[in-house]
Amino acid sequence: MVRKFRKKPVVIEAVQFTGSGESATEVTRFAGRRTTMKKVRDQFGDGRDYDLIIPTLEGDMVASPGDYVIKGVKGEFYPCKPDIFYATYEGVD
Repeated sequence: MVRKFRKKPVVIEAVQFTGSGESATEVTRFAGRRTTMKKVRDQFGDGRDYDLIIPTLEGDMVASPGDYVIKGVKGEFYPCKPDIFYATYEGVD
């Protein structure tokens, strides 16, 4: 039988990664130095400086510029695309 469920209201912490070296450092500090910066500007020529490799429960994931890095309810970290982030979360005071 198919049932409906509502996501529990939970407050999370997140940092948006902009692609700059400064932003990569901020995310790395936030995630407890679990991330790896990957220089990509020369590789792709699209104006990005860095991607980040984020170790998650499902394996390594890439955080690209604009993505949010979220700290989950069990202290895990994972990247989230901005459109999904804004559809799922709203700011709190």
